[in-house]
Parts: sequence; C-alpha cells; structure tokens
Amino acid sequence: MSAALRPVPRPGVLEIEAYVPGKSAAPAGVKLHKLSSNETPMGPSPAAIAAMQETAGHLELYPDGSAAKLRQAIAQKYGLDPERIVCGAGSDELLSLLTYAYMGPGDEGVYSQYGFLVYRIAILAAGGTPVVVPERDHTADVDAILAAVTDKTRIVYLANPNNPTGTYLPFDEVRRLHAGLPKTVLLVLDAAYAEYVRRNDYAAGLELVAESENVVMTRTFSKVYGLAALRIGWMVAPAAIADAVNRIRGPFNLGAASIAAGAAAVADDAHIAAAVAHNDAWLPKVTRALEGLGLTVTPSVGNFVLIHFPETAGRSAADADAYLTARGMILRRVAAYGLPNALRMTIGTAEANEAVVAALTAFVKGEPRG
Repeated sequence: MSAALRPVPRPGVLEIEAYVPGKSAAPAGVKLHKLSSNETPMGPSPAAIAAMQETAGHLELYPDGSAAKLRQAIAQKYGLDPERIVCGAGSDELLSLLTYAYMGPGDEGVYSQYGFLVYRIAILAAGGTPVVVPERDHTADVDAILAAVTDKTRIVYLANPNNPTGTYLPFDEVRRLHAGLPKTVLLVLDAAYAEYVRRNDYAAGLELVAESENVVMTRTFSKVYGLAALRIGWMVAPAAIADAVNRIRGPFNLGAASIAAGAAAVADDAHIAAAVAHNDAWLPKVTRALEGLGLTVTPSVGNFVLIHFPETAGRSAADADAYLTARGMILRRVAAYGLPNALRMTIGTAEANEAVVAALTAFVKGEPRG
C-alpha cells in the first residue's frame, strides 16, 4: 500500500469544474459593452451607494453578524418574519450552505439539464451525487424531475426563471412538483431573476415557503438591484431550516457595506421600477431583432436572451463570439451548460443592445470582422 505524497481531497472535490464567470475584457481600441454576466445597465440605487459610503469611516468594526438591518428591510418589503430570513454572500453561498446542511456522501441532489452550474458544484463539494434531469424545450420538466427522485434524494433545485435559458415554470407546476416530493426532500426555489418576470402565472415561491416545511426560496441583490460587487443574497425558509443554515454559516459572512447598501436598495422602489421598465422595453425588442436575422432565441422572462447559432463553419456560436469580441461586445459562451451552439446576451443599455444587433446583422451577412 503506497503512502500519499500530499493531502488528498475527499471524493467528489476533484470532479468539480471550477465556475468560470463571463468574460469582461475586449481588445484595445474598441468600446467595451459587457453583456456576459446579467448585470443591470441601470447601476445601483443612489441610496445604496450613499449607505455604503457611510460605513467607510468604521472599517475597524465587525459587521452585525446577523445582518439584522438587512433582514428587517427585506421582511418589511415582502411581509415576512425576519427570523426566517438568512443572508449570505450572494445566493451562491446560501445554495452551498443549504447543500452542506442537508446532503452528504451517498445522497443525491436533483436539478434540470440546463440548471445553474453552482448546484453541481455544491452537491459534489458536499460529497453528494448530482442527478441531472433532461429538460423539454429548454424548460424544466416536472414529471421528469419527479421520476428522478429516489430514497437517496435530499434536495431538488429549481431555478425559476432559469439561467441561462430564461425559461420558467408556472406556479401551478411548481406546486405540482412540491406535492409530488416526499416531505423529507428539500425543494430549493432559486428565484434570482424573479423581479423581471411579467407573467400572470408566475410566483417566486413565498406562499409555498410560508405553508410548507420543506421549501426554501433564494434571492439575490446582484441582478435587478445592481449590487453584484457587494455579494448579497437572501433566503426565506421554515424556521428549522433557517436554524440549520445559521449553525454552519460564517458569523460575519456579510460585510457592513453590503448590509447597509442592501437595506437601502430594498427600499428604493423607484429605482427597481426603472430597471424593470427598461428590461420590459428592450427584452422583446432585442428578441424580435435577433429572430429577424434568422437566429433562434429561447423565449425569456429574465434580463437576458439565449441565442442559438447553426453548427455551420463560420456561422457557429464560437465564430459569433469571436466576431462580437473583436468589436467590443462581450456575450457569454454557455458550452459549460451543454449549449455549445448558443450565446447568452444580457439586456444592456440602448447603445449596447443596438450595437450587438448591428454586429450580428453584419455577422449573418458574412461581412468581415474588422
């Protein structure tokens, strides 16, 4: 029996492919339009900036470990019990903490084919086994998810709306999914893009959390609130689940600036309304323009669109990505999601949106890159 020459990670860790964020650089000499990370073009609320700046003179002090001010602001906005709210360094941290609290070696976590990559990372990091369920028309399939549940299943993750596809499940389908799960299985509703959805049959999941003992909803301040740099997420859960997560959560996992800015951002309804209105105007406009070029666009309810390209040499997603990058337009390759022939485009400023449409028009026509 040979001795190991170095510390060895436990099983599952080396199976993780590290998450790669969207590109953020363009060639020198061209204006950058970064549309690869679903950031809001509206920027943060001025009130959030002011609140953050007020913390600058007290950097020697530890933040409030319970993020009470932020939890209270969220609770007031949504009519929730602040004791059932847990805040984290983005919803990514909360998704991981939920997984660590409820999953271990031999357990399974279920998610749909094009679900958020963090689910797989969290499951493997906890020692669990990822179970990937095929989607139908780039949309989660409730029957297929339920069929994948076994006595080893501990968590079902549902991104609703989903990233990177932009598709969603109506709330009656979410309820049907929940009704079909054993009460011992945790249903995690990842509603990072909920604020953008304008469908009468959609709900983020607050009601289901309120009336259930095995449902959690996670949200983020990185998208519509424009606070991605501060890494703020929150979840609302049954009391027992919130208690479990708080037991393993780092005692100061949110900085003072994040707590202050988040609380101020939640209260700035006008800023959020402006961001949503901008998306409402541009999402259908961009979709129609791209479809008019003969490209297929998955119907989206988020602040981004998934654009499909042919496999033809010179016309592929990789070719389009290179063409756009040379002109300063950075979209997101989604090959890591199993979508090698697609690019995801965030809805940006009017200038950025028009620039991408113009560049893709030239690309489709076969005009040279320069």
